[in-house]
Amino acid sequence: MPGTVVLLPGMGRPRPVPSLDELARRLLAALPDGPVVLLGHSQSCQVVAAAAVDPRVRAVVLCGPTTDPRMRRLPVLAWRWLRTALAEPWWQVPLVLRQWLHTGPLAMAALWRRASPDRIDGRLARVGVPVVVVRGTRDALCPADWSGRVCAAAPRGRLVELSGAAHMTVQTHPAEIAAVVRAF
Repeated sequence: MPGTVVLLPGMGRPRPVPSLDELARRLLAALPDGPVVLLGHSQSCQVVAAAAVDPRVRAVVLCGPTTDPRMRRLPVLAWRWLRTALAEPWWQVPLVLRQWLHTGPLAMAALWRRASPDRIDGRLARVGVPVVVVRGTRDALCPADWSGRVCAAAPRGRLVELSGAAHMTVQTHPAEIAAVVRAF
């Protein structure tokens, strides 16, 4: 399946993190002219939601959106991150650790400060295309009630839960994620 992958600008550098609207503009500038399906994972769901009103967008897939307002406090976020990390398959640990070290804690914190106050539900209310929220049933960063709220915010929202999966669904369940995208 052909596709374009656009990395979040600034990842790996601590500052400054552009606004979500600026990140969405950069994402849209990197995409082809034809119709597209946007897929975001974790914090990048915020960027995808900001870009989803573009007329080229035919559908949106949000894998584990992580801006549950209850996680804005560091102790809550840290506890949920730890619970989710322990729920991931053991072979994920080196992959996640490598990404975390490459990105760096300062860049991760800066992106979190930028993304967490953004109201994804308000953005999704303006999205007229299908929006699928995908979450793993063991994902404490995107709990069931939060994913349900995100899904309900989109006029054409639908929830897909992957049994036994945690947060890294794009890496641990690629066939299931590809099937969701292929549906569009």
